[in-house]
Amino acid sequence: MEGRVFVAVLVFSSLTVLTENTEHKNAIEIYSLHVDSLVTSRFAHTVITSRIVNTLNKSQEAVFEVELPKTAFITNFSMSIDGVTYPGTIKEKKSAQEQYDTAVSHGQSAGLVKAAGRKMEQFHVSVNVAAASKVTFQLTYEELLKRQLGKYELLFKVRPKQLVKQFQIDVHIFEPQGINFLKTDSTFMTNELTEALTKVQNETKAHILFKPTIAQQKKSPELEETRLDGDFIIRYDVKRRVNAGDIQIVNGYFVHYFAPSEMPTFPKNVIFVVDQSGSMSGRKIEQTRDALLKILEDLRPEDHFSLITFSSRVSEWRNSLLQATGQNVESAKRYVKTIMAHGGTDINKALLTAADTLDKANYAEILQAQSISMIILLTDGQPTVGVEDVQTIQQNIQKAINGKYVLYCLGFGFDVSYKFLEKMALENGGIARRIYEDSDSELQLQGFYQEVATPVLKDIEIQYPENSILELTQNSFKLFFDGSEIVVAGKIDNEVDVLPVEIQALSHTSNLTFNEEANVREKEKVFQHQKYIFGNFIERLWAYLTIQQLLEKSVSAQEEQLKNSQVARALELSLKYSFVTSLTSMVVTKPDDQQKFQLANKPTES
Repeated sequence: MEGRVFVAVLVFSSLTVLTENTEHKNAIEIYSLHVDSLVTSRFAHTVITSRIVNTLNKSQEAVFEVELPKTAFITNFSMSIDGVTYPGTIKEKKSAQEQYDTAVSHGQSAGLVKAAGRKMEQFHVSVNVAAASKVTFQLTYEELLKRQLGKYELLFKVRPKQLVKQFQIDVHIFEPQGINFLKTDSTFMTNELTEALTKVQNETKAHILFKPTIAQQKKSPELEETRLDGDFIIRYDVKRRVNAGDIQIVNGYFVHYFAPSEMPTFPKNVIFVVDQSGSMSGRKIEQTRDALLKILEDLRPEDHFSLITFSSRVSEWRNSLLQATGQNVESAKRYVKTIMAHGGTDINKALLTAADTLDKANYAEILQAQSISMIILLTDGQPTVGVEDVQTIQQNIQKAINGKYVLYCLGFGFDVSYKFLEKMALENGGIARRIYEDSDSELQLQGFYQEVATPVLKDIEIQYPENSILELTQNSFKLFFDGSEIVVAGKIDNEVDVLPVEIQALSHTSNLTFNEEANVREKEKVFQHQKYIFGNFIERLWAYLTIQQLLEKSVSAQEEQLKNSQVARALELSLKYSFVTSLTSMVVTKPDDQQKFQLANKPTES
């Protein structure tokens, strides 16, 4: 191997060449790079195809790197070298690891999928390319787009690091409910590149094509440097009616989307539990203060709130919840400005104090009967004071909350035990989220709060006739927030002609019941003549959602037997549908004369 060149396709890392080969920066030339994405009813199927050629008369190592969303599952990868195809195979992680360990003992190395920031992860594989040889890399991944704050987002990282003769991002979107709005955005777009972007949209379909010429890609006519460096984003939402949602059916599988709008917001009772231990000193505590000041301003007058800070000891702004009047908010903001970092980390006592404060407020009938109570914990480290055993803390908090309140856990940085926070949040009806140490950490905190700031429904039960359904994802939900979406998918019995659904939920003002009937044959006709739709997409969507929910439930499962059965079922579906999940690995095989095996594992947030 004479040199090493990174073929950086939608990549995270920069194009790298070893010193002895710096005069051949583009010795490995990307002559074609296509990103083809089909989004059908929120389910995105993306194929990245990169064709390269070694322009030198000596061999070079090319490294193919792709950034893809963390929520996506890789489903296929292959590379074709001079007409011979080397596919990736998806195996149970243990089996793949054994194969890899054998390869390592023979001096071979792994290609990994690793975390690449807050939204993306990086796929990486390398291959030795002979003189004048051509290689085609192709990676496929799938994801269910999640609705947040009233929109779906399709994100591509674009960093080829060289001019590409045939470059295009080609996206087709089909939404049977109708497209309400659609926008494209980019961090690198200029007037020249805008001319390379076309959008065609009608009631239910959209086509976005970004196809810049070599001249349009250039930073300037004199330089062989590319403008393409950053994010290309498509955001959209669909049309909805205030009813039981929309049911779509293909090949015996259904997906049900429920996202009612124009609902009154529940008053919130929220306690912010903020770590002010010594490890939070500097930029972390500054950003936390800045975020809290903004979040306090976003409280509604009907909300009640309080603040608890903790280090080696626990401090309360007030010993009860107060209504979010202008005067109380200003008082809280003055308190926030005094928060300084020092001491240890007593998470157990801080959370027990928050639960006790809510209990006392309920007992004193301070809070509205129809309101939502939540605790939002922000911490950056391990418990070091008081109760330090994480399992004991989890048990204590679950016993104290006892299903009455929702707990959200935000882990600041990478010193925190994310598994500990995730399990504690899931056991108490909430979620965990990592806050990345960055210049916009306060915006990440504010963004999370905005997601949970407007609860509009609680205790949502979505029921289908038992004798009509063979498989079903989660159909019971504690809360629904404005701007989000509930998704249920399943398999219908072949004999069913009509699929009825009943949704029961509580709003701030009343008990609600929604009813809908879906005619199976009529619903299936909607998708029969859409040429670019892969026919089993709802079945794959069901499998994708089922795997995610099983893995999440296994985190909070109390019984080992139940946890094992959930993991086993998730593994079975991962293998059946060829998804690279946390339970499976992709083994990439290369030509016999090279390091033969590389292993792609899906990283987890923990």
